[in-house]
Amino acid sequence: MLKDITTMQGEDEKKIEEMLKKNKKSAERTTIILEKEEREFIDSLIREGKEPGIKPLISKMLDVYRSMMIYDWRFPGEYYCGISRVAFVNVELINILIQYISEEKWREIGRKMGEAAKISMEATLGIQTANREKWQEVFKRLRVQGFGDFYLRDKYILIKAPFISEPEILAGFLEGLLGIELDIKTFTPPFVFEVREH
Repeated sequence: MLKDITTMQGEDEKKIEEMLKKNKKSAERTTIILEKEEREFIDSLIREGKEPGIKPLISKMLDVYRSMMIYDWRFPGEYYCGISRVAFVNVELINILIQYISEEKWREIGRKMGEAAKISMEATLGIQTANREKWQEVFKRLRVQGFGDFYLRDKYILIKAPFISEPEILAGFLEGLLGIELDIKTFTPPFVFEVREH
């Protein structure tokens, strides 16, 4: 019996060693040396509950880096996503600009914006935006760029926290981007648009 227990312990030790070897292959330890101010800033984010820890924060930063293609950031203020230059703009500035455009032109201007976004996504990301099967990828890209949270439910597109506050402009934008026609169902956020059947 003692022999059996010893054999079992030896097998367990071998299994543990194999597991440790596998873990060593899948993850590598990296040391990052932070300046005092950087570490204090990260600690304050964790302390205030804005971030759960340093590793999740770094993972989140890498996800943002990949999603926004920040590796195309030339220098502060000049950030490119493929062929398109992107700027971080206050929503208030966009709303001021919209106020000086006649309402009759909102849908048309939205369509032109959507067509430009379509060309950019197709050229940069290879996403055929008119393909309904690719809409989730399109919506993810719009969310990353700050346009809001987009959801597809049957023949309805729901937009929570939209960056553009005028539904006519946003409807036109989606029409130009996705190659569809929409009916506006709600005029205050969250917006609901119905995809017209042809």
